[in-house]
Amino acid sequence: MRYLKNGALKSLMLATLISLGFASCSDDDSNNGATDGKAMMTVRMTDAPGDYDAVNIDVQDVQIKVEADADAEVETDAEGWVSLNDVQTGVYDLLELTGGVSQLLVDSEVPAGFVSQMRLVLGTENTVVVNGETRPLNTPSAQQSGLKLQLNQQLEEGENYAFLLDFDVEESIVTQGNGGYSLKPVIRLTAEANAGMVVGTVVIPASIETNVQSLVKISNSSVTISAYTNADGDFALNGVPAGQYNLQVIPEVSSGLSVFALSDVQVKPNETTDLGDLEL
Repeated sequence: MRYLKNGALKSLMLATLISLGFASCSDDDSNNGATDGKAMMTVRMTDAPGDYDAVNIDVQDVQIKVEADADAEVETDAEGWVSLNDVQTGVYDLLELTGGVSQLLVDSEVPAGFVSQMRLVLGTENTVVVNGETRPLNTPSAQQSGLKLQLNQQLEEGENYAFLLDFDVEESIVTQGNGGYSLKPVIRLTAEANAGMVVGTVVIPASIETNVQSLVKISNSSVTISAYTNADGDFALNGVPAGQYNLQVIPEVSSGLSVFALSDVQVKPNETTDLGDLEL
């Protein structure tokens, strides 16, 4: 197994569930929010790791499909899509966006109204690096129409909305029969304002002198989210819906270590649950 090492990364996230979360937060009569038929929206991108050296995604646009309120001045294309202002375009290595690290894509006013979809439009400079070799990452559907995500939510005037696009790299990259690679994105879209975070550190016995990467998984009857530890044993589970979970730490089989289990992990909205050191 390849270990992904980066001093800026606290952990490696792996989303094993495609889900949608959404929430808004009001500014309680302050002047920080948008008005005059507008809401505020931020969109960030993060990633779950795969067994690659790098996965480079060329972001060119972020759009929403909106039925704007009557007092909102908005220009849409023939299908109702709006390109958001000040999109931070560029080529981003998804494997650098893990363990709570995210890339801001949008922070701007948007028309208030009903938003049915969001889409991420990619350019042509998408690549994957495998064993030191850079290979093209084919993304035909993304280049033509964008990666579409369902929202089906009302944006209220003057309120702020924060979204997190969580790529699952392991599930999103497909090896083709000719040895090439294509991108068929699996993205978990969450709203940070309505979700919690679970963090901690997996402690390996001092008698084991090599790095051991563990899979940390929390689950209940409706949600399963997991994360890989980094070289220091840290992990972070982002976008976890509020609720009660069971947790497992599954070390590499080659380590000979047993699975660690913890029950009744309580996750609250807008809060971080710090589990501290989990000793295997």
